[in-house]
Amino acid sequence: MPPMTTLVSSTDTLTRDALAVLQPGFLGTTAPDWLLRRIGEGLTSVGLFGRNIASPGQLSALTAQLRAERDDVLVAIDEEGGDVTRLEVRHGSSFPGNHALGAVDDVDLTREVARELGRRLAECGVNLNWAPSADVNSNRDNPVIGVRSFGADPALVARHTAAYVEGLQSAGVAACTKHFPGHGDTAVDSHHAMPRIDVDLDTVHARDLLPFRAAIAAGSKCVMSAHILLPALDPNRPATLSPQILTGLLREELGFEGLIVTDGMEMQAIASTYGIERGSVLAIAAGADAICVGGGLADENTVLLLRDALVAAVRTGELPEERLADAAARVRGLAGWTLRARGASEPGADTQEGTAPGTAIGLRAARRALRVTGTAKPLDTPPYVAAFTPVANIAVGDETPWGVAAELERLLPGTETGSYSGAGIAGTETDALVARVLAAAGDRTVVAVVRDVHRHAWMAEALRALLMARPETVVVEMGVNEAEPSGALHIATYGAARVCGQAAAEVITGNERP
Repeated sequence: MPPMTTLVSSTDTLTRDALAVLQPGFLGTTAPDWLLRRIGEGLTSVGLFGRNIASPGQLSALTAQLRAERDDVLVAIDEEGGDVTRLEVRHGSSFPGNHALGAVDDVDLTREVARELGRRLAECGVNLNWAPSADVNSNRDNPVIGVRSFGADPALVARHTAAYVEGLQSAGVAACTKHFPGHGDTAVDSHHAMPRIDVDLDTVHARDLLPFRAAIAAGSKCVMSAHILLPALDPNRPATLSPQILTGLLREELGFEGLIVTDGMEMQAIASTYGIERGSVLAIAAGADAICVGGGLADENTVLLLRDALVAAVRTGELPEERLADAAARVRGLAGWTLRARGASEPGADTQEGTAPGTAIGLRAARRALRVTGTAKPLDTPPYVAAFTPVANIAVGDETPWGVAAELERLLPGTETGSYSGAGIAGTETDALVARVLAAAGDRTVVAVVRDVHRHAWMAEALRALLMARPETVVVEMGVNEAEPSGALHIATYGAARVCGQAAAEVITGNERP
């Protein structure tokens, strides 16, 4: 056992510092008593998820409840817009995601969308957004990034990452650029296992680090680490636990002075290999300043386990007290920035158009992102929507509705829909799935909605068989648009946000607007 260190601070200060570096979640739409009590004891950050949000008014009341305990509390949320939304988890986002913005490639538009999103967050009392994703989606089979990325071109991702950071922070909400040093070249979801990226150092610098350099130059207040193993940088530990990556590369080489936040420590890449307690100690020792936990673990016991693990690590000498104190000071420093930023956002930011369903900048951006191939007579009778539904990744979740059916029903009352999932099917089972679609459709025009069809063999085969039977089928791709366009009319939306579905439905029915 390492020798005991002589603690300069009191136990109370040490405990407060350990609480300060945690970003926990909780259950419910009001703050539980235990959470308010721990805020009083030094907890400085709280993470919100879809389960905590019922309406803007309720969210505002919740954040006011938290601020009654601590005026500068950091209230964080994973609101990327697009497929990953917490504000509108039950209805779908009013904003297209990164991939749609990258498809438009107008940095002014990206900045404007991020500013409006930030305004909405600030209006509800949220002051830290775990966004944007700066990952270069270089692996077309990536199961967890995909449309969360601005694209596969590093320069494009860099310029839009910088614009997003600028727009979000102009509204007084701190940006948290993720997932350092880049989660785009993975074929494994770190929610489930440890991804490994085997590329050389030159590739890392030229491709994956370029957007993070741009984010740092744009003043991103936070950077979130990735639970990935990148042997070119550290052959032994994933980025979240690596001193070479967090301190050597991010702090010293790239010169980042802001807050380093971990990705969720309950994700299996860390939890199943190191455990959340051991992982949290190693992360702080490596250079992380804040421990994100609570997507799946959302109780007081988790907070106390991590607090006590950090305190014990200091007492045994495994974690230098100065490192924990520095991490806590950085958290409090960001909390202070949000206080100063409150009400001091860029002039005019509070006059941007609103984002009620179907209005404003989000829908305009979604319309501009569409890529339409082929021609077809606009539908004027209710179609049958066949939604080919893959398993949602955990970051997106399966509770958020997506597709075009709701918007087509609004424009063409009587539209019917069916959801089809075929993971693992092949051969005659594919034929049976398509037969079910055709039987349900009858003589209606079929609108086939797919998501990342290039990644799902069953989906590609079902779509091919459907088009052989019904060549007039309209195809809407709401994921990464990698497959060849097919169908009488092919619409790529570059994301599955509600406004993306609305924009596609307008094209299908000929109700396009400028």
